[in-house]
Amino acid sequence: MRNVLILGLAQVFGACGTIVVVTFGGIVGARIAPTPSLATLPMALTVVGIALATLPATFAMRRFGRKPTFIASAVLGAAAALLGAWATAHAQFALFCAVGLLIGGAQAVVLQYRFAATEYAAPEHAGRAVGMVMVATLAAAVVGPGLGDSARLLGAWPEFTGSFLALAALTSLGAVTLAFLGKPEMRAVAHAGGERSLRVVAAQPTFIVAVLAGITSSAVMTFIMTATPISMHVHDGMTVTATRQVITAHLVAMYAPSLVSGWLTRVLGLSRMMMVGVLSIGACVVIAAVVGHEFAHYLASLVLLGLGWNLLFVAGTTLLTRTYTPAERFKAQGLNDFIVFAAQAAMSLLAGSAIAAMGWIGLNLVAVPLLVVMLAVLGWRAGRESGARSVTRARLP
Repeated sequence: MRNVLILGLAQVFGACGTIVVVTFGGIVGARIAPTPSLATLPMALTVVGIALATLPATFAMRRFGRKPTFIASAVLGAAAALLGAWATAHAQFALFCAVGLLIGGAQAVVLQYRFAATEYAAPEHAGRAVGMVMVATLAAAVVGPGLGDSARLLGAWPEFTGSFLALAALTSLGAVTLAFLGKPEMRAVAHAGGERSLRVVAAQPTFIVAVLAGITSSAVMTFIMTATPISMHVHDGMTVTATRQVITAHLVAMYAPSLVSGWLTRVLGLSRMMMVGVLSIGACVVIAAVVGHEFAHYLASLVLLGLGWNLLFVAGTTLLTRTYTPAERFKAQGLNDFIVFAAQAAMSLLAGSAIAAMGWIGLNLVAVPLLVVMLAVLGWRAGRESGARSVTRARLP
């Protein structure tokens, strides 16, 4: 498991890219953007960068191998962070937007670490390998914002310049860590079953439910999370430290449930797990839009948002794997990821305008229709499953 541990450590450093942009990018954007509605554009472009780089990253790994691609991505992330420091210090908003795009591109490769981990473990330990890499994101959720907050007043530079210098150092450490990665053991992949067209695969009701779960979880989470630093720090005047604490708690809530996601899937079942996820996100909206927006309210709502994202996203992803044969997996997963990332990018782009035009309460209420649609779909699925079980029991002698 040595190589899995190396990937886990690299994940700690690599995942800091998106986390630092999410934590501080909106605040920096609010200061240097030409209009308040563009404050979250750099953060949105990070998601766009992930979506745009997903297919090129896959091609690069197939052509050059995982290790060279991983290291090159880490170097790109470090260079982007240095550009972020320069853009912050000189109030160059256009350059800061480009930095968001570049960091997103690097993150598209970081997202492949968990898949690479399965190549270094026996098939029966693949789930454990993925879990070890994903859990490392928890450390990144603490290290990235913590070091960025500590370094934000570094030297005589404008505030947050040091945060991106710290990110450059962390990402560089990731490149050094990946240099020790060994070669994976290549295994044959069975391509059983006939291959259907993408249209046939995507037309399955179960596929549609799985994709909708990914859209709902990721789009709503990104929409609310992206606007949180601006609402807390810019609108409500809370400290950067308080904002960082809320975002860190949110990120921990996003990834900590992965430690027991397998158990939850068995105990709740996928439909109930998705239902609990939607209700958790709904509770986040109620606290934010109805109860209030003091520090405790932000903290509670963002923790519930993270928890809801995890339950809905993990259950939806698991459901997706039941809709295709091994021969169909690449195109099915690719379509799912493209749709989900496109939705995330759209909501990230809209978050800045929404928080400026509607405020914190109005922004949260925008999520309600999508949650209602997801609940209705899950209710329809539950009724369909119940009907299928009744028919099966009626046919038994």
